[in-house]
Amino acid sequence: MKHFSTLFVFLFTCFFCFGQEDFLAKQYYNDGDYEKAVVFYEKLVRQNPRRTDYSEGLVACYQQLERYADAEQFLLNKINDAYAFPTFFIELGYNYTLQNQPEKATEYYQRAIQKIEENPNFGYSVGYRFQKYALLDQAIQAYTMAMTLKPELNYDFQLARIYGEQGHIEKMYQSYLNLIKEGRTSRSNILRSIDDFISEEASNPNNILLRKVLLKNAQSSPDVLWNELLSWLFIQQKQYTSAFAQEKAIYKRTDQASMDRMENLGIIALEDKDFESATKIFEYIVDVGDNPVTKLNAHLHLIDIALENQDKKTLDSVEKKFETLVSEYGTGSSTLQLQVAYANFLTFKLERPEPAIAMLKSSLDLQLGNRGMAYLKLALGDILVYDQKFNQALIYFTQVQKRLKNDVLAQDARFKVAQTSFYKGDFDWALTQLKVLRSSTSQLIANDAMQLSLLISDNSLEDSTQTALKKYARADLLAYQNKNDAAIAALEDILQNHKGEKIEDEALFRQAQLLETKKKYGDAEFNYKKIVEFYAYGILADDAHYALGELYRNVLDEPEKAKQHYEKIIYNHQDSYYFPKARKHFRRLRGDAIN
Repeated sequence: MKHFSTLFVFLFTCFFCFGQEDFLAKQYYNDGDYEKAVVFYEKLVRQNPRRTDYSEGLVACYQQLERYADAEQFLLNKINDAYAFPTFFIELGYNYTLQNQPEKATEYYQRAIQKIEENPNFGYSVGYRFQKYALLDQAIQAYTMAMTLKPELNYDFQLARIYGEQGHIEKMYQSYLNLIKEGRTSRSNILRSIDDFISEEASNPNNILLRKVLLKNAQSSPDVLWNELLSWLFIQQKQYTSAFAQEKAIYKRTDQASMDRMENLGIIALEDKDFESATKIFEYIVDVGDNPVTKLNAHLHLIDIALENQDKKTLDSVEKKFETLVSEYGTGSSTLQLQVAYANFLTFKLERPEPAIAMLKSSLDLQLGNRGMAYLKLALGDILVYDQKFNQALIYFTQVQKRLKNDVLAQDARFKVAQTSFYKGDFDWALTQLKVLRSSTSQLIANDAMQLSLLISDNSLEDSTQTALKKYARADLLAYQNKNDAAIAALEDILQNHKGEKIEDEALFRQAQLLETKKKYGDAEFNYKKIVEFYAYGILADDAHYALGELYRNVLDEPEKAKQHYEKIIYNHQDSYYFPKARKHFRRLRGDAIN
């Protein structure tokens, strides 16, 4: 036992010393102290002659110290070994490149590629090493040869990256498409890579090239995949009618299996306010679809589109439409979306919350699962808030919060509790809820919670009577009730009578948002500009910059001004919720094609 213990201690000491030498070699190399690093690497190579990483570390040290002759001799010995790894030929070639001896370098690069003929599995290591030294033509040759000799190997992802670096966009696209076709990697990952090279402009040369490659593939090997990818491209270009044509072809070629893709396209078009395309898509679903739920959703989306330009005639027409849908689909557990939509219409458009409340309370008697019940209670609570029955609303929100703990619906319910408490002037309880939500898994909820929390805390400290804050809460409730003119006037009262107070930037921003809904874009622009000028370091500075960017980009058609405001977020507000979107829009406006 004593001898065993001694042996264990000896082995442990050796292992520790060896590990320490490995650590020191890498540490000295990373610190640029190559004289010390080379001593450790020479010792490690002697002890472990088959460890390629130590050999490569030693060669790198020699090259950094310009001891090219030592590196050459070492590598010549390595490649003469019967078990020589082919990357040593590349290292030797690169050693000659550093000495400006291109002929010798080329000779050894080709010898590395020839090793692939002996064993195609060397393709990846050889190709990757060529990439490391930016020898892209040789890397292509290595990967291509390996794939030719052994078809089950696939290096299209590596080839695509190289073609992209070389500017051979068509070849890059084809390599990426090969990966999608063969199902070797996630389609979403590949599309993200392709998205780096295209823009929203259909006339962009890279967009035109991608469309050409897709059509060429569709002609040579017909497959619904190419329709799907063409649809994806048209969506990126916001050409929803063209995408719709592709989706119809997909629907017919897949034996009309599902209209989910069609429905998603309609929603995208609707969110992008392309109402003409969205209308065509949803009307098609209504006419052709056979799934009752999908058809009902399409009807509801068509109602949303109709209400974009509402007048008395439209409201009457929509009310009749809802009555027809209720008659056709009923008010059961499978049509909650219809009941909620109708209740919201009665409340927020016709200002008749009483029948809406009665309808949803009746629906609570249906046999529903936890999430269905939560969905209904949240909708009912919203309408009760509109009717200023705050305590009743709080009961429903709290029930959802307790029933679905750790669910996103519970977080949504908690925020509604905070918001409702804010409307009724119970600022302390609102803050209590918001503190929990600031760490929400939903970034949007967390951001909204942060904004409302800061609004309450900042203005409570400055004004113990909370006069301005109460006015703001009243104005916010009016906006919630769709009484936008009254809300704008209430906010104007704050701006006139509480100048210089902390709440001024909040009032300016909320008023600007409401002015946009009234299409008073010049007045909204004035408010946003006032915030970025006088409250450049306030919590709403990034919100105002982003709002101005969107206003200039989407409405006022002043892309240069939009770019300036996105740039402000990129350089001055890196922690902003809007940072990723601002960066994307900025790069698009600047004309970037590649990340």
